[in-house]
Amino acid sequence: MSELAARRKDTDHRTESLRSHLGSAEALIRGSACVYSTGSFGRREAGSDSDLDLFIVSKLKDESAKKPESRLRQLDEICLKADLIKATRELGIKDFDGDGQYLSHYTIKDIKDKLGKPEDDALNTFTARLLLLLESKPLIGVDVYREIIDDVIAAYWRDYEDHKDEFIPAFLVNDILRLWRTLCVNYEARTEKEPEEKNIKRRKKNYTLKHSRLLTCYSGIMFLLAKYRLFGSVAPSDVREMVSLSPTERLEWMLSIPDLSDAHVSIESIIRGYIEFLVEKSDADRFHDMFSTGEFRVSMAKSYLFAESVFDAVEKVGAKSRLYKLVVV
Repeated sequence: MSELAARRKDTDHRTESLRSHLGSAEALIRGSACVYSTGSFGRREAGSDSDLDLFIVSKLKDESAKKPESRLRQLDEICLKADLIKATRELGIKDFDGDGQYLSHYTIKDIKDKLGKPEDDALNTFTARLLLLLESKPLIGVDVYREIIDDVIAAYWRDYEDHKDEFIPAFLVNDILRLWRTLCVNYEARTEKEPEEKNIKRRKKNYTLKHSRLLTCYSGIMFLLAKYRLFGSVAPSDVREMVSLSPTERLEWMLSIPDLSDAHVSIESIIRGYIEFLVEKSDADRFHDMFSTGEFRVSMAKSYLFAESVFDAVEKVGAKSRLYKLVVV
């Protein structure tokens, strides 16, 4: 079994085990909310030391109300989070990052209505929405999860009906590019004044950013470029297909398309480089040592080669189309 296939099988098994511990939570939120995973669990590539990144999104009682209320009551939210914490501890999964401060609850109104607004970043709805589309898998509340995805896609595709035959997903592509650049800027801002003893941690984060987050963002962009190249337009159904695939599965899908054969060598290079990254990171001691000596320069050089493969693939899949030009300029 290949490395990616093995990781997907193991991640799916661990997700099912977690879901089996959340029966009461599933009943509590049924028809009202969903919980979805992002990060390595959302990408179906979790390692033994991976933590769990979750978002909670709820529907509204009455969308037409002046002050819409969540269907997930505050006390029920507390019970839900308690169940999630208990289940992860029972299964030996790391505690939620930041002592649980990132285990956030948003309404679908928060996710949709903040789109394009200044507060989108500050409230973290931007990240919740983009990761929902780029690297999420439902944990519980699957029906609501699907509804929310459709609602978010509709918000990005608001002008689609008038341009079905030539629709360019400019709004979504720009947001994906903004997510990648925001991740890079935030990394630089956090690390610029770190003391020397934190350099190892900084280098490890940088290396991870230049693999997993780069692939999350640009596998989505490549998928949209491929659909546009093949059909001259991108439909809402194409985005639903993109959401259903993990970043590496999107690459494999592109390898299955003969009309994209000019990009296959570059895409295969991305997959090889990403597998190497996953294997490196799975050995925690070895991964730490990679960045504690002068060897880290060799590692960082590999991340540049990985980025070069991504660039080559984007350029070839884009084939100088109108959508590709939007990505570049």
